[in-house]
Amino acid sequence: MTPEILAQLAPTGVLRAGINLSNFLLVTGRSPEGEPEGVSPGMARAIADRLGVPVQYVTFPKPGELADAVGTDTWDIGLIGAEPQRAEKIAFTAAYAEIEATYLVPAGSPITRLDQVDQPGNRIAVTARAAYDLWLERNIHKATLVRTPSLDAALELFTKEKFEVLAGLRPRLLTDLASLPGARILDGQFTAVQQAIGTARANAAAAAFLRDFVEEAKATGLVARLIEQHKPKGLSVAPAAG
Repeated sequence: MTPEILAQLAPTGVLRAGINLSNFLLVTGRSPEGEPEGVSPGMARAIADRLGVPVQYVTFPKPGELADAVGTDTWDIGLIGAEPQRAEKIAFTAAYAEIEATYLVPAGSPITRLDQVDQPGNRIAVTARAAYDLWLERNIHKATLVRTPSLDAALELFTKEKFEVLAGLRPRLLTDLASLPGARILDGQFTAVQQAIGTARANAAAAAFLRDFVEEAKATGLVARLIEQHKPKGLSVAPAAG
């Protein structure tokens, strides 16, 4: 710990942690005081404890809004999916946890494999600016991506408009499956959303500190203990960096 790191991560004397409320695997509830609880708030609190300062949760309804706030003096660290587009302004750690993203198809669909999705005529319902949406934007070239403002809206669009494909995180798709008789989730994953911790790119010393902290948190079992405590189904500890 150095004064430079502390000045970059807690310039107000408090660690302001940006939390994405829409990720139901990382934020699983609220404390009696109304603060978010889950794996990502737990990681933020552990960082604040290491710094010796209080933590303040700065919540966002969507990950894109959290990412957009970098450089606005709103948060000091952001707990969010690491994506190349976001990394242009945010210095990310390696992932501390990861979540499979895959596709769901309706009953009777001829699509049986991941590599059959990106074909002309296929419409993919996806939540706008989710980390897996950013991957789809870079990698889907023939199918049509149709974005919605929320997970529930993506499911509604898929069902009402009889879309060919619904993209999402596997744990959420497993929940959706219960209301869709005959629907199937394709085997495998098109990406794994890498849940990481970021800070503004100007904070070089802070970024190095956070990278080391995340690797230590994985190696010592901190991330595993947080997952065990909050019990999100489908979240796993990411492998060591490098």
